[in-house]
Amino acid sequence: MLKKIQKILLENPKIKARVIAKKLSVDRSLVSVFLRENLNHFEQDEDYCWSVKTSGLRIEFESDSWIDCKKFEKTLSAVESPLQSQANAIVFIIPKGCNLLLEVIARLIALANQLAHQGKKVTIDFSSHRSSFTYVNRIGFFDHLHEKVIVLPNRPKISSAEVYKENNDNLVELAPIDANNLDETIPERFKKVFVSHAGDEYEQTAFTIISESYGNVRDHSKSPLLGFIGLQLYQNVSPPHIQTVISDSGAGILNTLKLVLDEKYPEIAEQMRAVDISPDVYLLKKVFTEGHISQSYDEGRGLGLNSSAIAASKFNATIGVRQENCEVRFFYRNGRLTNITHQTDMPSILGTHICFDFKLD
Repeated sequence: MLKKIQKILLENPKIKARVIAKKLSVDRSLVSVFLRENLNHFEQDEDYCWSVKTSGLRIEFESDSWIDCKKFEKTLSAVESPLQSQANAIVFIIPKGCNLLLEVIARLIALANQLAHQGKKVTIDFSSHRSSFTYVNRIGFFDHLHEKVIVLPNRPKISSAEVYKENNDNLVELAPIDANNLDETIPERFKKVFVSHAGDEYEQTAFTIISESYGNVRDHSKSPLLGFIGLQLYQNVSPPHIQTVISDSGAGILNTLKLVLDEKYPEIAEQMRAVDISPDVYLLKKVFTEGHISQSYDEGRGLGLNSSAIAASKFNATIGVRQENCEVRFFYRNGRLTNITHQTDMPSILGTHICFDFKLD
C-alpha cells in the first residue's frame, strides 16, 4: 500500500484520506490508520490533507498569485539560501494557482541548474498546478533545465517550445546563449517580435537592447552552464508589457569587473571603498548609467549595458539586474531615469540575470 499511496499523492498532492481511499477502492479507516502509522513517509496539513513527506529544504511559492521577482526573492529569503544550505535535497513547490512571470522562470532555471551542478538533489513539483506546467513547457523551461533536476509529476517527453517554435508572436521561446558559439540570428528574432507590438519606430532601439545585453554574456559568462534569453508579451493586463530576460550562471558582471578595478579604474575602486551604500550596488549603477567600465583593455568596450539602458529609456521601462547577492532596478519614464532601487544580502544566485520590462502604454 505504501508505494500505491505515494504514487497517488505525487500525482495528486494535498488530498484527504477519503479521496485516497476512493482511488484505492478501500475503506477510509484503513487508509487513515496506515497514514498515521507511516508519518516518516507522509505529512498532513492544517486542512487535514495529506502529501508525501519531503526531506531537505522545501521552498513553496504563493498559491493563487502571479509570482514576480519580488515575491520569488521573498520566498527564498523566508527559508535560507539554497546554494549555501547544508541540505542535500531542495524541493521547489508550485502550488495551485501559482503563475510564474518570465523573469521568475529565468531565475528558477538558473538556481535549479546551479544547485544540480553543485551535486544537490533538486525537485520542482508542478503536481498541484498543471496549467503552469503546460505554460513553462511552451516557453522552453524544460529544454534548459539540468537533466538531473527531478520534475513532478514527470518531465515532459515532448518540448512544446520545439514543436511550436516561432509560431506565436507573443513570445520568443527561451534560447541558449553559448559564449563560445553565439547564435547571431537570435537578436533579429527578438527584434521582429518586439517591433510587432511596440511599433516600427523602435526597430533599432530593440535591436540595440537585445544585441548588447546578449553580447554581455560573451564578456562575463565563465560557466559550463549555458545562459539563455527569452521574451513574453503580457497583453491582458493594464498596461500591457513585454518582458525580455537574459540570464547566465557565470562569474557575474561585478565579480568580473572587480578583478581589474584597482589596476584599470583606481578612482572607481577608491570611490567604492568610500561610499555609504553597498559597493556592489554603487558599481552596478556606474556600469548602467555611465558605462566605459570593462574587463577588456579595448577602449571601445564597456558601453554595452549602458547602451542598452539608454535605448530602454525610450520606453516606460524597468531594468532589473540581479547579481550573486544583490539586485538593482532602474526605472525609466518619458525618456529619462526617474528612480533607482536596490536590494542587498539576497540569497545567492550565481551569474547575471537581467530583465527588461517594457510598458506598452
